[in-house]
Amino acid sequence: MPWLVSDSRVLASVEIAGDRRSRRRGLLGRDRLGGALVLQPCAWVHTIGMRFAIDVAYLDAEGLVIKITRMPPHRIGTPVRGSHTVVEAEAGAFERWGLHVGDLAELRTNDE
Repeated sequence: MPWLVSDSRVLASVEIAGDRRSRRRGLLGRDRLGGALVLQPCAWVHTIGMRFAIDVAYLDAEGLVIKITRMPPHRIGTPVRGSHTVVEAEAGAFERWGLHVGDLAELRTNDE
């Protein structure tokens, strides 16, 4: 199982949406998310049809957090220039995890 790590701290377990179909489905049909969903490659997201608000972090190709926003359900985001990866979590998660713009975030597996 992959983990989201920042500054040697494990923030959450992650699901990776790495293909077109899984990125398109995202969090639709879910009532909650226990960890984080990582969409790669991705520069923008929407919450149309979602049942809960989410925190969204946009990361560049090196994993630098370049923007964080909270999106309520039924909204359309705008593309974020330089974004390569998007991390989604339940609203309030990033504050609990201490994830901020300027942090480096990376995905790690149990093998690393």
